[in-house]
Amino acid sequence: MPQLSGKRVLLGVSGGIAAYKTPELVRRLKEQGADVRVVLTQGAKAFVTAMSLQAVSANPVHDNLLDPAAEAAMGHIELAKWADLIVIAPASANLLARLTHGFADDLLTTLCLASTAPIYVAPAMNQQMWAAAATQANMAQLSARGVITIGPDSGEQACGDVGAGRMVQPDAIVAFLQQPRQAAVSAANGSALAGKKVVITAGPTREAIDPVRYLSNFSSGKMGYAVAAAAQAAGATVTLVSGPVQLTTPPGVARVDVDSAEQMLQAVTRLLDEGCDIFIGCAAVADYRMAQIADNKMKKTDADELTLTLVKNPDIIAYVGQHPKRPFTVGFAAETQDLAAYAQDKLTRKNLNMIAANDVSIDGQGFNSDNNALTVYWQNGQQSLPLATKSDIATALIALIADHHNQ
Repeated sequence: MPQLSGKRVLLGVSGGIAAYKTPELVRRLKEQGADVRVVLTQGAKAFVTAMSLQAVSANPVHDNLLDPAAEAAMGHIELAKWADLIVIAPASANLLARLTHGFADDLLTTLCLASTAPIYVAPAMNQQMWAAAATQANMAQLSARGVITIGPDSGEQACGDVGAGRMVQPDAIVAFLQQPRQAAVSAANGSALAGKKVVITAGPTREAIDPVRYLSNFSSGKMGYAVAAAAQAAGATVTLVSGPVQLTTPPGVARVDVDSAEQMLQAVTRLLDEGCDIFIGCAAVADYRMAQIADNKMKKTDADELTLTLVKNPDIIAYVGQHPKRPFTVGFAAETQDLAAYAQDKLTRKNLNMIAANDVSIDGQGFNSDNNALTVYWQNGQQSLPLATKSDIATALIALIADHHNQ
């Protein structure tokens, strides 16, 4: 990728269990053409070895500010000048605090002070430490100085807690770094939805027939995940309720995994009760489920036909539209005919603020494609978003939603 090819990346590793992922991060960076040098803090050496990082980076690993051999030539200054960008992953609460207050008591913090290269941090810590007022104040100061934050992710942590604080996966860090710097700044410091809580559903649902079979659809989840990434880039706190997909969680987005429509409804209900400013229903929720799921695998018989009895699933977007704590509600309509009529009917009937409609019968857009085209409807208005990548469509859609929500 052009954003990393030929770049000199200084990877700082601080102490935390997520440090075990750094050899993979180095490998991913080198795959994109970057030259990588690694600096370990003393705490990091308890979780990952210099030898392993030297092997994957093909460069010496640095860990000592007062190394006589290196400092004979002012090694820390040379290393600071060498870097095109500095990436600290994982960035512990302690490291972030020292960085905020200008400490230069080890090689990594000294390099950060001595370098003019842009600095990216991928926080990793216990969820309560991440939520602490001191940590959030530190992050605000770092952001104001131009330090760009990648993540953290949300989920189960090594200590057993569940919440935000997990380091973003190496491939997602690399994807973030491949953005032009201005796009990365916008992604880290977006403001169109700053302070807003956004809940997004994405992907298909699976409705079990028996222990080995299910009913589902062709949704890949790509559009919903792109919308989640765009909302996070616009400054929102985003929770993604995802059906089963093969996608990486966008950096900084909290993810709740579900299988069935009923599970998705339960997750959405909990999030609405906790408070939500905007709800975007991108998921392709199955309309029907089995009236009774078989306890054991259904065996093939000599009969030429099989009858399954189905019952209607809950209509999640309609439920949100009528909820006592109803947020600004945006639906999706995937249609194969009469796009405008069906979309506008859903807009009114389900009490939505906006609906984004796409024609999935057209080759090259919609399900499983990397591209899409939408027509967005609201009361007394509409706007077309012509064929583009789902990432670009999502960015345009979030800008449109933010504009209407903030009116």
